[in-house]
Amino acid sequence: MLAVHFENGRVELRRAARPRRPEGFALLRLLAAGICNTDLELLAGYYGFRGRPGHEFVGEVIEADDPALMGRRVVGEINLACGRCNWCAAGLGRHCPRRKVLGIVKHPGAFAEFLTLPERNLHPVPDLLSNERAVFVEPVAAACEILEQVRIPPGAPVAVLGDGKLGLLVAQVLAAHGAKVHLYGKHREKLRIAEAAGVHTALAARRLPVAAYDWVVEATGAAAGLGTAVAMARPRGTVILKSTVHDRVPFDTAPVVVNEVTLVGSRCGPFEPALRLLAEGAVRVDEMISAVYPLSRAAEALRRAADKGVLKVLLVPD
Repeated sequence: MLAVHFENGRVELRRAARPRRPEGFALLRLLAAGICNTDLELLAGYYGFRGRPGHEFVGEVIEADDPALMGRRVVGEINLACGRCNWCAAGLGRHCPRRKVLGIVKHPGAFAEFLTLPERNLHPVPDLLSNERAVFVEPVAAACEILEQVRIPPGAPVAVLGDGKLGLLVAQVLAAHGAKVHLYGKHREKLRIAEAAGVHTALAARRLPVAAYDWVVEATGAAAGLGTAVAMARPRGTVILKSTVHDRVPFDTAPVVVNEVTLVGSRCGPFEPALRLLAEGAVRVDEMISAVYPLSRAAEALRRAADKGVLKVLLVPD
């Protein structure tokens, strides 16, 4: 099979054996995969990564222990938990200290013609949801995680900082929940995507409001984003951190202490509401697809994904 390999900052296309399916796992044929910022960071050397990347995907089950899965289109949760530790027993397998992570930690990713995942990680895709839209389930689930962690009443004003892929999805998910979302970004063309979903937007180049929101979501991907988000939060407000900035972030903690601001880290999330929102059209993603490439042109696709202003780039089988 054809597979993508990262090593020493290079993208290689390799011919590899079709993966063998362990008991309890399904063998999937790739239908579409999305390139996300984490993939670009892995290529640049994050984690000292070498191997097969890719964790946003939709695939077809071609082998499984559960006959009900055979032939189904599925998406998959990316954390492969051990299933035996205290974290797993508490239903928090995504924090399992022995977990593997699809395309990131010790489990080959989705940028290949075939991949494997535990059957318990899989979620069938509704018939009316296209492959291209289903690719977005994993990042939409990450946006849904905010509502699992923080109680935001319908109608409450919420600021979202950042108009990249995740910021756009977070803004739409929170708006679908009923929050009065204000999305701040630097790119008018990206902000228009959120505006079409009914989100109020503003250019962040202008002076940002200070102490104006009880809830602020930081999704800029920039080291300065945390300080900006804290400044926008009211006393005893909550800042939800979605950016993963891999360098050390210089940050003045005094405003957090003085204003008693709560900081909430937020990562992976539940797939069920993400599938529902996408199937219902409550989250618009078609406008976020910048390009689609065959797997054999993965190097070109990754270069395009790294270009300024580009949103989601997809890979599909040749």
